[in-house]
Amino acid sequence: MSSKLPVAAIGAWLLVAVYYFFQYALRSAPSVMIPELTGAFGVNALGVSAIVGMFYYGYSPFSLVAGTSIDRFGAKRVIPIGAAVVGIGALLFGTGNVTLANIGRFLQGAGGAFALIGAVYLITKNFPASVAASLIGATQMFGMAGGSAGQFLVGPIVKSGISWDRFWIYAGCLGLIISGVLLVLLPRETPKSSWVGSGAFSALLRSLGRVFRNPQSILCGFISGLLFIPTTILGMTWGVRFLQEARGREFEAAVTLAASIPLGWMIGCPLLGFISDRLGRRKPVIFGGSLMLLAVVTWVLFGNPEILRGHTVGILMGIASGAAMLPYTVIKEANPPELGGTATGVVNFLNFTFSALLGPVFGARLMEMPEGDTSLALAHYQAGFQPLLYGIVLALILTVFLKETGPASRKT
Repeated sequence: MSSKLPVAAIGAWLLVAVYYFFQYALRSAPSVMIPELTGAFGVNALGVSAIVGMFYYGYSPFSLVAGTSIDRFGAKRVIPIGAAVVGIGALLFGTGNVTLANIGRFLQGAGGAFALIGAVYLITKNFPASVAASLIGATQMFGMAGGSAGQFLVGPIVKSGISWDRFWIYAGCLGLIISGVLLVLLPRETPKSSWVGSGAFSALLRSLGRVFRNPQSILCGFISGLLFIPTTILGMTWGVRFLQEARGREFEAAVTLAASIPLGWMIGCPLLGFISDRLGRRKPVIFGGSLMLLAVVTWVLFGNPEILRGHTVGILMGIASGAAMLPYTVIKEANPPELGGTATGVVNFLNFTFSALLGPVFGARLMEMPEGDTSLALAHYQAGFQPLLYGIVLALILTVFLKETGPASRKT
């Protein structure tokens, strides 16, 4: 390995990590402009939510497409296309036309799927296994930072006088610029000759089949999803309402507490990855993060409410949930190296699909709020969210069956 390779590899990874930051910011940006979007599209808030939600209909299936295509064609030929698709999607969303906005959000999701998978692919290809978990965690940190920027930075931008549609036009142009930079600066790779020609599609399907038939791949997807949903559903989706109705918090305090969870993610994803790399093992860190998450979620639902006045609980929940990124490292180590992108696409697909299917289930459980004081509301939320605890316990049980893939296990 030449002395210049690490610098070039780090530069390529950072470029794709910035792309991941960008697409995550666009993913969360509509949440701060709901009134503007309601008026522009001529629909109610539920209609806006349906349009915004088209992102995930693109993101989930294209996680599989992204992984297999990057393995087949290499990062330079594929990742810039993903960024360009995100940019085009933003431009369409900014037209104000309902049909084009739906298409635009779908394209934002489809193109956005290439960011995380592309970054993990570059990590797998260019860095030793001893730093893989740390860099994958750092990649997720970029995403979480982008998600926060999509709310805390975009909100003031819109309020300062920049119209919502102009924001999306600017964002679309930026996406196309990012695509061009990626195309120029990402290192060139030689496509796999065995996948060239009419049998290429069959080769893609075979790659997916090999990863899906590996039981370790399925375990990774389920463990990751089970560890993410307590923070996404309890913390990010229902957190503010739970704190207001069940814990009697003021709106501003509830928002501040819920917003501390992404901060915990930004800390926990790289931190737990670093700890895993230092230990050379994955399973003990997944166990530790899961146990910590179980304790924190139990405390939030059934513990002393006074501690919920600070940021500590939200940050701890986010840090513990960072263990959900370790299966992204395990799945690539449990599958052949040439299928690193495909494996990441599979775990991303399983994680998202698993989480997305459960979101409406919890929503249905929680919509019928009983009338009365906060004690009734608290009991309702406790009953509604208690399955999250069972899910964390299930993740702990599934981790028992996960094979250790860390560098230390290969030395013994």
